[in-house]
Amino acid sequence: MMTAMSKHCQVTGSRAGVGNSVSHSHRKTRRRFNVNLQRKTYWIPSLGRRVTLTVSARGIKTIDRRGIDSVIAELIQIGEIRP
Repeated sequence: MMTAMSKHCQVTGSRAGVGNSVSHSHRKTRRRFNVNLQRKTYWIPSLGRRVTLTVSARGIKTIDRRGIDSVIAELIQIGEIRP
C-alpha cells in the first residue's frame, strides 16, 4: 500500500515556507514558498539495492559532497528509510 508522502526533503528536512506576495501597490496576500523537490533513485552498494529519495536541490548537493553511503547511513539511523 502506497502512503502519501509529505512535501519535505528527506536529506535536509526542509519544508515549504510561508510569506506574502507583495503587489506594486504593496497589498499583501499569503503565499507558499515551495521547496524544489525531486524524486531521485540512487544505487546503494552497501545495501545492494536502489533507494528512491525525495530530495531538494540542496539535498542532491549534500549527497554529492558527503557521498550516498554516508547520507543513507544517517537516514537509516534516524528512521527516515528502512535498511
